[in-house]
Amino acid sequence: MALTLVVGNKNYSSWSMRPWLVLKKSGAAFEEVVIPLDRPETRAEIFKHSPSGFVPTLKDDELTIWESLAICEYLAEKFPDANLWPKDPSARAIARSVSNEMHSSFSALRTNMPMNVRGNLPGKGRAPGVQEDINRISAIWRDCRTRFGQNGPYLFGAFSIADAMYAPVASRFVTYQVDLDADAKAYVNTLWSDPAMAAWVEGARREPWVIEKSEL
Repeated sequence: MALTLVVGNKNYSSWSMRPWLVLKKSGAAFEEVVIPLDRPETRAEIFKHSPSGFVPTLKDDELTIWESLAICEYLAEKFPDANLWPKDPSARAIARSVSNEMHSSFSALRTNMPMNVRGNLPGKGRAPGVQEDINRISAIWRDCRTRFGQNGPYLFGAFSIADAMYAPVASRFVTYQVDLDADAKAYVNTLWSDPAMAAWVEGARREPWVIEKSEL
């Protein structure tokens, strides 16, 4: 049985994007199930796959994993040759730290600048706290690139789970045309031009569904 990843709309579901990118980078074959969000039948459809009622969910034979970072960790262990975490212990510890900070923080940015891959919303979402989140994210990127990024264009040189965790933020910065310093802008361009990211964006652009509250 192939791996199956259940995701929400590619245009809006930032948490779905993360393990989808990691699974792509693992090189493993997988089936994809997309469940449109914010519809009357959404919750019931998700419960067919996930005990939490949320996406994403990864199925591997009888095993079900229903949380984004847990899925990424599982994939790193299942496909060690893909090097989904940095090999160096110090770099790996920082990669996990910044990934977990993304997982638990930046609520102002996430609330006021919802992911909308197809969107073009310059100047929107500038609520209190958003610029502070942008500043902290930019500082994380700058620190990781300076300390660990000498051997490639990603946060730790080669692509890692940390990059997948911040990919939806890069998408938001494109959508809302956020003013960034040169280093942060270069990193956004790296993620935006990544083949896996480009495939996700293309999928989002082909979707017919619209969630009005995310269109601002």
